[in-house]
Order: sequence, then structure tokens, then C-alpha cells
Amino acid sequence: MSILEQISAELQRGEEERVGELTRQAIAEGLAPQQILDQGLIGGMNVIGEQFRDHEIFLPDVLLAARAMYAGMDELRPLLIKEGIPTSGKVVIGTVQGDLHDIGKNLVGIMLRGAGFEVIDLGKDVTPDRFVTAAEESGAQVIGMSALLTTTMPVMKQVIGLLEEKGLKGKVRTVIGGAPLSEDFARQIGADAYAFDGANAIDRVKALVG
Repeated sequence: MSILEQISAELQRGEEERVGELTRQAIAEGLAPQQILDQGLIGGMNVIGEQFRDHEIFLPDVLLAARAMYAGMDELRPLLIKEGIPTSGKVVIGTVQGDLHDIGKNLVGIMLRGAGFEVIDLGKDVTPDRFVTAAEESGAQVIGMSALLTTTMPVMKQVIGLLEEKGLKGKVRTVIGGAPLSEDFARQIGADAYAFDGANAIDRVKALVG
């Protein structure tokens, strides 16, 4: 088994320390940081994403794999920055104003990072203005919004309205997700995409950025 396959396998098992060690070893052996990222860390997280989507593993397994991925990323990040290697894209995420539920949003953030995206996580109870300002300042291509309460769903429309006002709609795409939402609601408010779970959110973001 190659060292990149080992990194992927240990990441899938959630072995944080081993992933850190193997990543350091791969760097010492002269492997390209981008190769370690793509074939080792992202490769492992892609498998985790597929297993989670197919209900073969559960949220705690994803969180363990994510911690292992971060251990590898900590080793790689300085090298990636030094080489100026671009990410897959930038995504601003948050739970909308008035809503404090963030488990789904946190999971999407983990999986986006695992897919090579730079994630600006604004947390929960996020105002429309903060979403749009963060996207403008960071140059993000996508805003991802989450809601669990039906009472907070209208905030998503306000975010899209603000993007229109500022002439950013189309430049900054929007993805929405959360238990009470639907494709129909996404169409009604003018969102670019609706995601029904974490793995689907990654597919949607990739499609919008690509």
C-alpha cells in the first residue's frame, strides 16, 4: 500500500495521530503537497462522504474522519500556502438569523473542507448583511444557508434580495438546506440550488463553482 493509500485508509478510520505522522512522512519523502492533499486527504474524505450518503456510516464517524483530516491539513497548510496552490473555491456558510441549529451546517462545512474548498463559517443566527459582506470581502463564489425553523426561512429570501440589490446575484451563487426546505422553496426565493443532505450539498456546490 502506498503512503497516500495509507493516509486515506487511516483517515477513514479516524486515526488522527497516524494521519498527521503519515502526512509528515510523505512530505519528508518529497511528495508534492497537492498530491498528498488530493490523493490522501481528499481521497479519504470522498470515501467518507459516499459512505455517509449511503448510510453505511454515521455522524460520529464523519466527525472522527474530519479530525484526522485536519491533522493532515495542519502539516500541509504552510506548504500549500507557500506554493500558492488554489482551493476548489470559497464558500461562505451559516445558519440564518433567528435560527440556532448548526449540526447540519457544521457537517456541510467539514465535508466542503474535505472536498478541498475554503470555508468561511459564520456560525449561527447570521444576518443577511453578514452573509453578503463576508462573500464580498472573501471573494466567495457561493453562500450556503441553513435553517431548521420554518419561521427563519424568509431570511434566506432577504439574503438573495440583498445580493440582487448589490448586483452580485449570479456572481455569488446560493445553496440552501435544512429539514423544512424543498426544491420548490428554493425556486420561489430565487436560490440557485437546494441540498437535501451534507453529501448532496457538496455536489451542488461543485456544480455551481464548476
